[in-house]
Amino acid sequence: MNLRFPDPAQRAAIEAAARQEGVSLQEYILSAAYTRATAVEARFLDAFKGSVSRSGDAFTEAAGTTDPGRELRAAELAARRSLEELQERGHAA
Repeated sequence: MNLRFPDPAQRAAIEAAARQEGVSLQEYILSAAYTRATAVEARFLDAFKGSVSRSGDAFTEAAGTTDPGRELRAAELAARRSLEELQERGHAA
């Protein structure tokens, strides 16, 4: 890993922090990068869960008003078939 810092003060501050933690400069930087990445991931997942929850609530509300349900459609289809059978018998007579 090539660590180049254009600002010598920045490098000195990071080296001091690494010494204070008792780890190498590379390990300190990688650890900080990992911590930051997992924090970003956690924020993303929290936001995603909230979005899924809001979407689920919206679909649940909409489902009750627009979709009559599978059972109702099956009952309507059965009623239509029954009516068609009655009409066919009437024409045959």
